[in-house]
Amino acid sequence: MKKTALYDKHVSLGAKIVPFAGFEMPVQYSGVTEEHFAVREKAGLFDVSHMGQFFIEGPGSKELLQYVTTNNVDALENGKAQYSCLPNENGGIVDDLIVYKMEDNKYFVVVNASNIDKDWNHISKYNTFGAQMTNASDEMSLLAVQGPKATEILQKLTDTNLSEIPYYNFTVGSVAGVNDVIISNTGYTGSGGFEIYFKNESAEKLWDEIIKSGEAEGIIPCGLAARDTLRLEKGFCLYGNDIDDTTSPIEAGLGWITKFDKDFVSKDTFAKQKEEGVNRKLVGFELQDKGVPRHDYPVVDAEGNVIGKVTSGTQSPMKKIGLGLAYVDKPHFKLGSEIFIQVRNKNLPAKVVKAPFV
Repeated sequence: MKKTALYDKHVSLGAKIVPFAGFEMPVQYSGVTEEHFAVREKAGLFDVSHMGQFFIEGPGSKELLQYVTTNNVDALENGKAQYSCLPNENGGIVDDLIVYKMEDNKYFVVVNASNIDKDWNHISKYNTFGAQMTNASDEMSLLAVQGPKATEILQKLTDTNLSEIPYYNFTVGSVAGVNDVIISNTGYTGSGGFEIYFKNESAEKLWDEIIKSGEAEGIIPCGLAARDTLRLEKGFCLYGNDIDDTTSPIEAGLGWITKFDKDFVSKDTFAKQKEEGVNRKLVGFELQDKGVPRHDYPVVDAEGNVIGKVTSGTQSPMKKIGLGLAYVDKPHFKLGSEIFIQVRNKNLPAKVVKAPFV
């Protein structure tokens, strides 16, 4: 198993360590609920250094990314980031990712930890454009400072005016005396904040400085479990659960990052789905009864016929009800539809609702 540069720090803080995407990662520190509410109300600090980072640069870099991703890279200006996905040749999704435009002919791409090799091979396969590719995943660390107090906490450590960085924009600056830090107004919690990318050797220093800076604001270390409940309350997709090689962006509700004013892998398949509609869709649902929905639980209709399956589910700390995401067959995916989630051989009533849940 790989370890991030902060592994020893997590162990010393008493974090519960679990294997995740080939890494030994902290799943929780003080507890999922406490960490969840810290991020919603104050601030939390996550080590997400297991994520993959590629630099794609030189002539042909834009053309390569334009062809392998669904979103329109032409819309990116220097200092802007873009959520997108890598489609495969069969109308599925290789991965979802964020594309950062550093400067003309230089892009920074952040991918999921479990897909680093897969994504690298997929993008490389289409690199007939002469772009220069560098896999920086093993050299870089990533911290996410998330929550309503995140800007205030991070601002004490940098001369960069964070209030001037809009959502899905970034800059390169100095944080706590560490230079060349990518400071990005992005995150996976839906509570605002920043993600910062830097060289591994500065990981412990930046972790300690952020925790120290946020003491008065109540910042605490947070693990993967809270990250999951936070993203789920906002209806954000998780690769391997809600999207994968067999799901299309149109089915997954990611039509908004699928732009047809350019050529890209599987464009015709997705265009047809958009025009004709799809037979199943990823929907949000809320249980109307007590119970906790989990990944792979069957979704059934009133007669007990299987009409889908849960991809992500949890007991929402904020709403205190069971909720989740599920692929549901037509016509049951319409908003307001009554569906049933099979929880321990009981068919619990649920309603199809629009995400985000909170």
